[in-house]
Amino acid sequence: MNAYRAKPLNFPWPSLIYGAAALGAVAIGHVFPIPVAHGHGWLPWLAGCALILLAALLDLWAIKALLERHTAVLPHRCATCLVTGGPFRFTRNPIYLGYTFAMVGLGLITLNPWFFVMGMVAVALTTLIAVRNEERHLLSRFGFEFERYCRHTTRWI
Repeated sequence: MNAYRAKPLNFPWPSLIYGAAALGAVAIGHVFPIPVAHGHGWLPWLAGCALILLAALLDLWAIKALLERHTAVLPHRCATCLVTGGPFRFTRNPIYLGYTFAMVGLGLITLNPWFFVMGMVAVALTTLIAVRNEERHLLSRFGFEFERYCRHTTRWI
């Protein structure tokens, strides 16, 4: 099968990566807790809730944009169209960015700094395992149109 017809991934890795990172943050936080100053105020909790809400809205907006263009939502499906509207105007990976915001939000709510560390690990692994393969897939499918989109839109933020 040629690259044009190939799927970007064989499995939806990003969801698993972020889920494992969240579980890892909880586990490491129990074994090696990091004390947090000012841990009893409402501000971290409210900021964490706001980030989780932002993450959910960003993910829903991205899914809506993908569904409106009748293309794949799951990362292990072949794209039928290049989506550059909605949140894709600002970032090439709004769903993964939403996952990252959720990790930071959970870290603030639980006052567990390991969520920030594991969030960075999840970003790195997602970039290596999923994003680069997805970009190769989109480049093979949409060529110059995807290259132009990449020049004007950042990968993450």
